[in-house]
Amino acid sequence: MQAIVVGAGFGGIASALRLRAKGYEVRLIDRCEMIGGRAQVYVREGFRHDAGPTVITAPFLLEELFRLFGERMEDSLKLVPLKPWYRFEFSDGDHFDYGGTLEDTLAEISRIEPRDREGYLALLAHSRRIFDVGFTELSAQPFDRLSTMLRQVPRLVGLRNYETVWTMVKRHLHSEKLRQAFSIQPLLVGGNPFDTTSIYGLIHFLERAYGVHFAMGGTGAVTAALSGLMQRHGIEIQLNTSVDSIVIEKGRATGICLEDGAKLEADVVVSNADAAHLYRAMIPPAQQSVASRLKLAAAHYSMGLFVIYFGTTRTYPAVAHHTVWMGSRYRELLVDIFHRKILADDFSLYLHRPTATDPSFAPPGCDSFYVLCPVPNQQAKIDWSVEGPRLRNRIVAALDRTILPGLTATITADFYKTPDDFARDYLSVHGAGFSVAPLFRQSAWFRFHNRAEGIRNLYLAGAGTHPGAGLPGVLCSAKVVDALIPAASSA
Repeated sequence: MQAIVVGAGFGGIASALRLRAKGYEVRLIDRCEMIGGRAQVYVREGFRHDAGPTVITAPFLLEELFRLFGERMEDSLKLVPLKPWYRFEFSDGDHFDYGGTLEDTLAEISRIEPRDREGYLALLAHSRRIFDVGFTELSAQPFDRLSTMLRQVPRLVGLRNYETVWTMVKRHLHSEKLRQAFSIQPLLVGGNPFDTTSIYGLIHFLERAYGVHFAMGGTGAVTAALSGLMQRHGIEIQLNTSVDSIVIEKGRATGICLEDGAKLEADVVVSNADAAHLYRAMIPPAQQSVASRLKLAAAHYSMGLFVIYFGTTRTYPAVAHHTVWMGSRYRELLVDIFHRKILADDFSLYLHRPTATDPSFAPPGCDSFYVLCPVPNQQAKIDWSVEGPRLRNRIVAALDRTILPGLTATITADFYKTPDDFARDYLSVHGAGFSVAPLFRQSAWFRFHNRAEGIRNLYLAGAGTHPGAGLPGVLCSAKVVDALIPAASSA
């Protein structure tokens, strides 16, 4: 039996591998030049940059894909633990190194606010309870039936998942700095900590349980390893090819139509395209269920991303692999980004220096960086041809004044991406960095279903469907698809 997977992001790659292991002939199609979806790799003047996720927090999800075929991931990919996981740089010059052993983290917490030692342990214990339900039990559980959601409501209420991440953290910690550091994780999956359901608080325990790792060679090494796995086991990969629409006959997906008009037939279609784009542009409204149309009409999207990639003609050995550079405003800045949808004069930043771990990312005596700045998505109507250069210069000047002294004189081979690029390159609705936002009203059954509503033989993987964005989330979405699709021999 033939399966077509549309989109070669990590959700699509994992879906293709799982379907191949179930006996399907699989074709994976993507519009980019390489697999990985948003995890592309850019090379400029000897500097290499990962465009996608920079850390691996649940390596077992990747290991599972190799084990499906009797292989070991470590034979194809080398992961190394990071220490610290993240360094938080605050606007008053203080910093907080998060990660390493529990004792390391507690010592850092005690330096900032001794009262928060016990509060952090209580937060971690609460995070573990959420993890045991939200990740271990439910992340690979299909939520295409309302009854499944209703059965979980009492447990979710008992875990206070009606709270936001900020409210959860604030209950446990006194220090404003630590509250910021331990509530910022939803931004890594596109959510505002003041709006995102506290089920995402499970990230604390996930990191503590499995560590934070970096793949030597970067995310490109991960996609290369997975590409090799797919090729060894007969998955056809077709790149530089855009899919225009899903072919639906009598309520059943029977294949796809390419942008050039060619049609390809399939017994099963899995979409790893942005879920909102799938329903907006690839399926006629008349073919959709009322529920999917209502979800699309009410969808609230994640923020956009402004990302500068650059090299430096010197090294910055004191800068950690990952730095979260906090601006002077926290909640107010997030209101500007998510609710007022304005581009503020200030910002907070996520700085990635892969050469701290893997010097191959830059020529000798140089460093490679990217800096990610959360910004409003395209609903803000920002003219990035005007604001892009201005924001680039403000960010470079701010880093020059603080943790990258002399950057203005040493920066080289720089370029940037805006929400307009996300919309054009990845067909992300409104140029959102992480599809629909991780709000409670857009989680589990309320999110776009992994089994398309009202259309047989069409399935969804990726950030816009259950369980959500982030590398663990999209890999788990493929596990949900795996649970829904029968083996080829019994289909």
